[in-house]
Amino acid sequence: MGKLRDSVDARALRFALGFPVMLAVGFVVCALLIQADLPEPLAVRWAEGGAADFAPFGAVVGVGAALIVLIGWAALVQAAPLSRPAVMRRIMMGAGLTISLFVTTVLAAVLVGQLGLADARESRVDITVLALGSGAAVGLGFVMGFVFKADERWSTDDDRAMEAALQRELDPDVGRDAVSLWVHARSSVFVMLGIACVLPAALLTIAVPWLAAVLVVLGLLAAAFLVARVRVDRSGLRVFAAGFLRVMDVPAAAIEAATPKDVKAADYGGWGYRSTGRATALLVSSGPAVVVDRSDGRKLAVSSGSAASAEHVARVLSTGLPSAPATVGTRRPCDRLLREVPEARRGRRPAH
Repeated sequence: MGKLRDSVDARALRFALGFPVMLAVGFVVCALLIQADLPEPLAVRWAEGGAADFAPFGAVVGVGAALIVLIGWAALVQAAPLSRPAVMRRIMMGAGLTISLFVTTVLAAVLVGQLGLADARESRVDITVLALGSGAAVGLGFVMGFVFKADERWSTDDDRAMEAALQRELDPDVGRDAVSLWVHARSSVFVMLGIACVLPAALLTIAVPWLAAVLVVLGLLAAAFLVARVRVDRSGLRVFAAGFLRVMDVPAAAIEAATPKDVKAADYGGWGYRSTGRATALLVSSGPAVVVDRSDGRKLAVSSGSAASAEHVARVLSTGLPSAPATVGTRRPCDRLLREVPEARRGRRPAH
């Protein structure tokens, strides 16, 4: 129930569910009041020569009321979810009101066009009722779209945002303790891969096309594993080969130490992604890297591109370790944010 309240506007939902029902009840009551002046059965479809299809009074009124309720619900409920933009919610509320009133207008025009007739074959849809009702439906829907207050309510997303804001106030460095960098091999390495794969593949295309395709694919895979995206924050380390394939995901709780070093790729099995014994590495070249000691005894090595990047990554990882000293600023939490929490939880957005 709590999740539902956090995701929908309760007042808008009550109106969306209740208005079509009340409209349908009003239609049924009015239809019963004029039933004595209506023919039996009622015309429900017209052709060039007059009424073509007929139905009993109860069926017409019952189906009409059901249409008002179902179509009204389908349109008006779209204005209740808080995840949608306020402008979209206003539009859907106005459109839902217009559609509900228009369906009721059409049904009323059908009944009024048959008042006082002994035979429904002579009936027509009352154009005056249809025109006046349609105009009123559009006008009221337009007004509803403007008067409906689609203000966003306080939700769990706001709780998380408030927590993040307070954390930034307590620790101003938390926003800077996040690193995202791309590392790749030297351009000469990619040139050599192209020479070693593409040129032989071009020669093999005529004789063995499938072997040429395999050679090109292998070259592309090798090049992809010489490019990596490294994301580091206080929660841990994540490494993506080729920028999207996650090959390392180490939480801060599993890290004992992080050290910037100059490493040789041969010591870890070569370039690219390697997992040998108790060591795992993704090195695009020999040189600056971050060596991570895990609590389970395994060791990780990741290229960092430069010595400065290696030091920065190691510092961020060390800051997030459970045993690391807290780097809390001396400023107090933002009093204005704390003061606005009770008001926001009551359904009002804090004034900024």
